[in-house]
Amino acid sequence: MKKWIGIGLLAATTVLANPKNVLLICIDDLRPELNSFGVDYIHSPNIDKLAESGRPFIRHYVNAPSCGPSRCTLLTGRYGAPANDALFKRAAQFAKAPESVPPSMPEWFRTHGYTTVSVGKVSHHPGGRGGPDWNDNSKIELPNGWDRHLMPVGEWQHPRGAMHGLAHGEIRNKPGEMDLFQSSEGPDTIYPDGLIADEGIKQLEELAQADQPFFLAVGLIKPHLPFGAPAEYMKPYEGKPLPPIPHPRKPTGKTTWHGSGEFMKYNRWGKDPRKNDAFAEEVRRHYAACVTYADKHVGDLMAALKKSGAAQDTIVIIWGDHGWHLGEHAIWGKHSLFEESLHSPLIISYPGIGNPGIPSGAVVETLDIFPTLCQLTEVPMPGFIQGESLVPMLGNPDAEGHCALAYKGGIYTLRTDQYRFTLHGNGHVELYDHTSPEKEMLNVAEKHPELVKKLTAQLKAKKNG
Repeated sequence: MKKWIGIGLLAATTVLANPKNVLLICIDDLRPELNSFGVDYIHSPNIDKLAESGRPFIRHYVNAPSCGPSRCTLLTGRYGAPANDALFKRAAQFAKAPESVPPSMPEWFRTHGYTTVSVGKVSHHPGGRGGPDWNDNSKIELPNGWDRHLMPVGEWQHPRGAMHGLAHGEIRNKPGEMDLFQSSEGPDTIYPDGLIADEGIKQLEELAQADQPFFLAVGLIKPHLPFGAPAEYMKPYEGKPLPPIPHPRKPTGKTTWHGSGEFMKYNRWGKDPRKNDAFAEEVRRHYAACVTYADKHVGDLMAALKKSGAAQDTIVIIWGDHGWHLGEHAIWGKHSLFEESLHSPLIISYPGIGNPGIPSGAVVETLDIFPTLCQLTEVPMPGFIQGESLVPMLGNPDAEGHCALAYKGGIYTLRTDQYRFTLHGNGHVELYDHTSPEKEMLNVAEKHPELVKKLTAQLKAKKNG
């Protein structure tokens, strides 16, 4: 048997002296479009309050610019396959040879005395199952991970319907027949996230009354496409000027630019935000409304945590699964290896944190969350994880970070404190200096051959380490 299986079995009877609960809130397609991350036109009071009481990591980067592979690194603490089926591939390997697959983060905590529960979109499929409608109990995305993995679907019939749902049970069958954005009158529950938040609160209340520590993950779907939120969440943005889109032109040369295919599939009423500034602004307002809608659910969860009496014993994490272009580089979507696709919010908060509210400017990555939670909860640190604990930054916001690796297909990118370095499978290189005004609009690789050589070696070492 592999070493980690033995460690897990031996530690199963361990009782922690001061067990700490974990509340992990995952928000889909959330770029750092938050007031606490410097975007002053956004209304995000609940997430901002959490940032004030904890540590916002303002230079956190995901390991892949898509939902599935990014969530794979979060939930396993290891680099994985680059596509949305990353966790299903891991599950298939587990079915063939379970001893060859290291435990996932929830499985590790479960082995060490935690009750683990997921609600909503925590892995790639909301509810964590496969099959045509993502509700097949024989096809589990994260084997042995959760005591309960739940996805309320209401009018949307099944998890697949809720994933791309609009108000009152509308399901995406053909994207071209579904509106890109929508703002309907009604309560939070006319969209799927209202049901997810309600179930998350119910689970939180039950877990807080139990004798075991809990690991509860709640995954909100918005602001994922299509952009739909109850009409009241548009009110903060009515008539409010938006800042101009930075570097809105398509970059020259070979890059990971794409034509925003996912976005363009929806009904856009014949309009293209790359050519129509008024429409671009309308899209951005609806995205912002979805952020405010997600923020409301964060506030509800935090209020429930406080009411439950478990707040003093709970670590809270807000995590965006990747960024999202709102016109930068002439992209409307994710799936690139530019800054906008990879930069996402991360906030860690718990009672007694040092220097609360002061942001960390260290470069860190999603891979670091697993070891951080182990150290904070005093759960044994497994040897198989590839990230680095963020506890030094939680104690001292000025502590240094480390480079962040991300990948898409056969292309890899490394974000250092100053540079973004991208290496294509055919050897083509992109090098961008973030201290320059051009940032990721000017490839300076030819001017810095020695730096390219150094960063190539650094990228390969991190990729293989």
